[in-house]
Amino acid sequence: MTNSLQDWLLAQGLTETGAVLLTRLVGILLVLLAALIADRLAKRVAVRAIAKLTRKTASLWDDLVLRHGVVHRIAHIAPALVIYHFATPVLAGYPQLTAVVRQGALIYVIVIAALAADGAVNVGMEIVRSSRLPRELPVRSLAQVVKLVLYAATGICVLALVLGRSPLLLLSGLGAMSAVMMLVFKDAILGFVAGIQLSANRMVSRGDWIEMPRHGADGDVLEVGLTTVKVQNWDKTITTIPTSSLVTGSFKNWRGMSESGGRRIKRSIYIDVSSIRFCDEEMTERFARIQYIAEYMKAKREELGSWNAARAVDDTSLADGRHLTNVGTFRAYVVAYLRHHPMVNDDMTFLVRQLAPTEHGLPIEIYVFSRDQDWIRYEAIQADIFDHLLAVVPEFDLRVFQSPSGRDVEQVLGAVADREGQGARDTVGERALA
Repeated sequence: MTNSLQDWLLAQGLTETGAVLLTRLVGILLVLLAALIADRLAKRVAVRAIAKLTRKTASLWDDLVLRHGVVHRIAHIAPALVIYHFATPVLAGYPQLTAVVRQGALIYVIVIAALAADGAVNVGMEIVRSSRLPRELPVRSLAQVVKLVLYAATGICVLALVLGRSPLLLLSGLGAMSAVMMLVFKDAILGFVAGIQLSANRMVSRGDWIEMPRHGADGDVLEVGLTTVKVQNWDKTITTIPTSSLVTGSFKNWRGMSESGGRRIKRSIYIDVSSIRFCDEEMTERFARIQYIAEYMKAKREELGSWNAARAVDDTSLADGRHLTNVGTFRAYVVAYLRHHPMVNDDMTFLVRQLAPTEHGLPIEIYVFSRDQDWIRYEAIQADIFDHLLAVVPEFDLRVFQSPSGRDVEQVLGAVADREGQGARDTVGERALA
């Protein structure tokens, strides 16, 4: 076609040079027009047709392909292919210019193909994360490694085209650059190795609640990346932790708690030691009327009565034999109360124990597990239990220890003033009688 146009221009009286240049210019414009038409056809016809088809299907993957722009990116290859194909006939006689144009078009195709492959990796990552595969898989880390290899290969191919060398020749020369690459990609390599260790040992995965005070992290893991792990703290801030730090450092993972079926309640009630004493008959009768420990009181009274009778213990001396105490009865009540509580898990560790006395009194520690692991409901369950126990302590003639407050000092000073006032009045009375 170019020869026919050139002959026609010569017949119209143009010089040979002018006819050649005008023919080249028309050829270039026609190629650009063809590239533009190919671009429009690919985007407005092919892409739209594919989009309509995906809307009619119920599968997820084709929607993800469109959302991540895989088809749109592939459509960009069409004009580059037109230019690459028609560059040789249009630019005949200009071998260097032809080589540059074809090389540029080929580089463009390679880059677009890499971007489309990047989108395909994102699609695969989302499909895996939404599937039933174990969430411990380091999907994002693997995807980032694939992208790293993809762009490295793209760079090598582009460099090979520019230099006119074989990609294999360039790959063979990477051995000498390994030290430089280790330095440049140090974080990526450490993160990748750490990600494999985290996955293999099931140390942390997306959705876990972890605590890492050194990095100020306390919340749910959003994602485990190639170089970083994102944690959303309970105050909704985001903490970014180097992946390698989770392997080289220490952190607490609460996954075991969520998988165990319970959440630990561990708290102590401090009893004022001066309020602890043996139970007299009135106290024993009163405690026996408490529904939770009625059976316990009956069995305990029979046990202690038999034990003391067998050893001829003198009942008038509390120092001899065995006797009920109000603090021991209170512990039995706490056990019975928690056994009847619907939100306490009886299948897990269940312990109500007395710890060593301290300057704050005698600790009665409760070590049980709630059935609900949700933080808000767990706190409500724990508060409900201790609300009741703190309120019921006086029913056993016990007092909860509390450091002296301003009101306590007021009461002491008031009592002292009352005694001094009474003493002064007694002195005045004695003088009057005298």
